Amino acid sequence: MLYVSTRNDKEQVTASQAILKGLAEDGGLFVPEEIPALQVPMEKLAGMTYQETAYEVMKLFLTDFTEEELKQCIAKAYDGKFDTEEIAPLKKVRDTYFLELFHGATIAFKDMALSILPHLMITAARKNQVKNDIVILTATSGDTGKAALAGFAGVEGTKIIVFYPKDGVSPIQQKQMVTQQEDNTFVVGICGNFDQAQTGVKQMFSDKELEKEMEEAGYQFSSANSINIGRLVPQIVYYVYAYARMVQSGEIQAGERINVTVPTGNFGNILAAFYAKNMGLPIGKLICASNENKVLYDFFATGAYDRNREFVLTSSPSMDILISSNLERLIYRIAGNDPEKNRGLMKSLQEKGRYEITEEMRSQLLEFYGNYASEKETSSMIRETYRESGYILDTHTAVAAAVYQKYREETNDKTKTVLASTASPYKFTRSVMTAIDGKYDSKADFELVDELAVLSGVKVPRAIEEIRTAPVRHKTVCEVDEMQRVVREFLQM
Repeated sequence: MLYVSTRNDKEQVTASQAILKGLAEDGGLFVPEEIPALQVPMEKLAGMTYQETAYEVMKLFLTDFTEEELKQCIAKAYDGKFDTEEIAPLKKVRDTYFLELFHGATIAFKDMALSILPHLMITAARKNQVKNDIVILTATSGDTGKAALAGFAGVEGTKIIVFYPKDGVSPIQQKQMVTQQEDNTFVVGICGNFDQAQTGVKQMFSDKELEKEMEEAGYQFSSANSINIGRLVPQIVYYVYAYARMVQSGEIQAGERINVTVPTGNFGNILAAFYAKNMGLPIGKLICASNENKVLYDFFATGAYDRNREFVLTSSPSMDILISSNLERLIYRIAGNDPEKNRGLMKSLQEKGRYEITEEMRSQLLEFYGNYASEKETSSMIRETYRESGYILDTHTAVAAAVYQKYREETNDKTKTVLASTASPYKFTRSVMTAIDGKYDSKADFELVDELAVLSGVKVPRAIEEIRTAPVRHKTVCEVDEMQRVVREFLQM
């Protein structure tokens, strides 16, 4: 299996090379030349553990990893860091199946891929005789940052630098990042939003002068954002696993179609579901849920992608994104895998902040349904779900649940649906608790943690207990145009 850039299909790289590079040299994203078909019958997958399922899916994409290497990476990733043996349990609440992707070290779905990425990367570096230290450079809208820090902290031969919007993450998300231990980690708050952080990171990746200086200093950049194919492939696994669990429990018959609802900003998590569908998983509709930064909803509704709009800070900050990087992989595909066509659209996005796809391309998006939830609708969904079932949703999952409700009302489609539950409510205690009852607003953040434990009957996760009294280690804050300077200082260049 070889990979090509969405902007140049002449240059082919192996999976391990794509993982090491993160972003293609032309600024494009790596995609597999074809999407492989699942090889194991569903009846057999239904009896497999998460780790076994991961191997069956990932071996089809990461073909230059040996069986031993891949199994070792999987075993190191999906171990006691997760607080449940199932890794990604499926909870049926009323008539929806919530796929809980927040049982890892940082209680968000990013753990599902970022617990394995460091192992894939170190293995890939050995495979490709890389002598340089790998510098993971990443921007975060809240969750990727901590999950990447947790994955790479203390990993020999790596350093990790995370940029986050100083006023654009929840207090718990910020505390999780700025208390990170280990000398190879560096966390920086920027005076700007996530899109500006992400653009700054991409600019450093494509800066040839900086690359040369890094090489001389014994470093090379790689990415832990969902633009890295080593992030995307592990995400496909949990959709296959969820379907297999439903077959095993008798909720569906093998071959029966399900729908999937995903709250998304950067489009990676729902793209993984799209790839699973293209591998042969019987998925009907892919329901794409946005918050008030509804750039994806508008795209599916009109065929025009336009980031020229006000950036809204919401209670679901991991989705506060106007440039959905992973959408480029889908655009490349519906453009008939034509790099030139895709390059033209991405150039238009960079120069004018918008592009519009053709009617022919739009006709290939019929399997997607897009909608959004307002802040009021998100809050109301948390409250209603708790009152009716006692189950507590985080803000991002609530966005997805509200959009799924709209889809049901519009279409009357009663197909069984898996909803990606992307974060623990403990990450967004204030928004969650005040949605349930306004009286909680006067309490301090960690008081709310204890109240949530009482209300939910779910023990406070280790990730939260650890940061209650942890000292703040990372205090650097910079302007957007100073990002490169702080990177140079940290690397002593």
